[in-house]
Amino acid sequence: MPSIVQRVMRFLNSPNGRHVVELGRRELAKPANQEKLRRLATRALNRRPGHR
Repeated sequence: MPSIVQRVMRFLNSPNGRHVVELGRRELAKPANQEKLRRLATRALNRRPGHR
């Protein structure tokens, strides 16, 4: 039975996986999405361990 990493790699190397990666790259090229990702990363990094 293949590991989860092997299954993910097989998907990413398939035509469908390459299509999904390309869609993601296009979305990340948009400035609005980059800003959303920055805000999310800042919130995640500023969260104290063990604090909800």
